[in-house]
Amino acid sequence: MRAITSTFAFIAALVLAPVLAHAQDHYETEATHAVIMDFETGQVLFAKDAETPMAPSSMSKMMTVLMVLEAIDAGTLSMDDELPVSEYAWRTGGAASGSSTMFLELHSRARVDDLLRGVIIQSGGDACIVLAEALSGSEAAFADAMTARAHELGLMSAQFANSTGWPDPDHNISALDLARLARILIRDHPEYYGIWAEREFTYNGIRQYNRNPLLGNFAGADGLKTGHTEAAGYGLAATAERDGQRRIIVFNGMDSNRARTSEAERMMRAAMSDFAVYDLFDAGAAVDERATVFMGEADTVGLQVGDAVQVALQRRARRNMTVSVVYDGPLMAPIAAGQEIGHLVVEAPGYDPQNFPLFAAEDVERKGMFGRIGAALAHMIRGGN
Repeated sequence: MRAITSTFAFIAALVLAPVLAHAQDHYETEATHAVIMDFETGQVLFAKDAETPMAPSSMSKMMTVLMVLEAIDAGTLSMDDELPVSEYAWRTGGAASGSSTMFLELHSRARVDDLLRGVIIQSGGDACIVLAEALSGSEAAFADAMTARAHELGLMSAQFANSTGWPDPDHNISALDLARLARILIRDHPEYYGIWAEREFTYNGIRQYNRNPLLGNFAGADGLKTGHTEAAGYGLAATAERDGQRRIIVFNGMDSNRARTSEAERMMRAAMSDFAVYDLFDAGAAVDERATVFMGEADTVGLQVGDAVQVALQRRARRNMTVSVVYDGPLMAPIAAGQEIGHLVVEAPGYDPQNFPLFAAEDVERKGMFGRIGAALAHMIRGGN
């Protein structure tokens, strides 16, 4: 048996389906952690240290919002509910805290509708804590629930120590998981998503503005959340939609608000114009090559993919993309339809090869005894090994 490789010209097809492709970096950024994701497919278009847990600052408030929205959907909380402002929430997340605040008054009550806007638009730590206490009894218990829920959703890098993103060595999540979290919020809670695009919110007579630098400055931008601490630098989780395509960007570690603003626009422009998801094969589609078979009733067997095959590339790299069929052959009969017998290798300049399994498209029965003897003799005469 030997490895057989067949490379064929490829004309792009077909239909979108979520298969994650990891591309090497072609885009330069000063951010310490960054990811660009296609919303529709979940494909990663660009990554820089994207899977390493980092301090997310207020970007972690997206998880707080998700917990609240899930509670509303479950009927355990209502947008009209009025929640009490405890001394802990007032002191830890209020004006006295020195962090972003909604300016809730001690021992007052606030509607969930207003608290959500306080979290999303004003980045209010006090609003986060009031919601956390209402749902879990304490902020610490809520942070544990955040972590558990994140893991249920597959966000395995997440470890939350509070509801606000306040610096803590045990409060971390990767840029990639933040992008996945953003995708969940957009996909699963469209009825509340418009709040993320609201430019300002006034509470207790105090008007505050949404800090997202893309809102109003980048056509199609409609979310999501900024973050900043001295240790983590300036970060952003953002999304925009143009011409029917939506992109999500997450980056962290910029050294100033101005640098964050500049990088946000540059990265989102690149996300929209420089990268694309290419659909190569539908789920279950046949490839153009057939694999050779030894000792079978048929000399070849068809090959097909399992899941849909997609790759994320910079547009200029697509021109030199190659698609190859690789298997150890000739394959020994019998072969069952659906049996994994090789893999498809997609390569492009500057990118790691991407491998997708290939399966037999049909059964190939083993030859009878006399047929096997004849095939063996023919193989020996040809000098096979």
